[in-house]
Amino acid sequence: MTDATARKTDRNFDAFSFLARFAPLIFLLLLMAAFTILEPRFLSSVNLFNVMRQVSITGLLAIGMTFVILTAGIDLSVGSLLAFAGLVAAAVAKGGLQDRFTVGDNTIGYGWPLAVLAAVAIGLLGGLLQGVAITRLKVPAFVVTLGGMSVFRGAALLFAAGGPISGFDPGFTWWGQGKIFSVPVPVIIFLVAAIIAHIVLSYTRYGRRIYAVGGNPEAARLAGLNVTAIITSVYIIMGFFSGLGAFVLAARLNSAEAVAGTGYELTVIASVVIGGTSLFGGTGSIFGTVVGSLLIGVLLNGLVLMNVNSYIQQIIIGVIIVLAVAFDTFAKSRRRKA
Repeated sequence: MTDATARKTDRNFDAFSFLARFAPLIFLLLLMAAFTILEPRFLSSVNLFNVMRQVSITGLLAIGMTFVILTAGIDLSVGSLLAFAGLVAAAVAKGGLQDRFTVGDNTIGYGWPLAVLAAVAIGLLGGLLQGVAITRLKVPAFVVTLGGMSVFRGAALLFAAGGPISGFDPGFTWWGQGKIFSVPVPVIIFLVAAIIAHIVLSYTRYGRRIYAVGGNPEAARLAGLNVTAIITSVYIIMGFFSGLGAFVLAARLNSAEAVAGTGYELTVIASVVIGGTSLFGGTGSIFGTVVGSLLIGVLLNGLVLMNVNSYIQQIIIGVIIVLAVAFDTFAKSRRRKA
């Protein structure tokens, strides 16, 4: 009886599963401790808020990417779509392209409410087009979004003739530079979006359907789920967050340009995968994505404070992505054997 109880206890507590679940959080805490020892400036309130402010933009995109990767999909176009949506929002805020470089209150635009609606509309449309191409035309998500990365970047360059649009009114820039009780507005937007996304994925029927489609799309189809609609919807959600992120980034920089978001796809995918969301679909959480986004932000900020070459930073991120995917693959094979 004692042996049976011991075996049951062993089955109930799996140290590897525990580590796989909380490894990103543990690594984040260890990384923060290491940077605090090596560079005392790291733990200052100014620097920590700076980290959160930097993370908030890619973090918004990572929330949307979590929905996509949970269905075993991928979106490489997020940075390009963000750039295009940001330029459209900027043009709306300025009332057109004729006063694109004018700074001050002399320009007559359409205001930030229409600007954010324009950015989100462009994001939704981009996500819808890619989702339809993936589900209806049966083209792999990697190919569709790789093409989208080129199309949206070209559209951004064409729309603004390769130049920036800058100089917005205070109501616009507040969404990127303002604070509420000393907390930057972009950070609040990121955290609110993360909470809503967590509720959707964890406590709604739609969220359970996303996990079901990602875990086994054929079984989900046989169970009566509209797999095509669900997969299309996650790319629309990704588009929404690309548009929202575009607006916040333009407001933060007081400028929108066609080269904005370059390389974001690497950081965003890294944040989601490091946070524990499986590239094979069906496994992951918004909490993990938030932790992964913070981990990437802390890592880059700490390396900058230590004057590490930017090229080396890219190498480190690439290695971390490979290791995270390798760990995910190993964990998946181990679960199958169990």
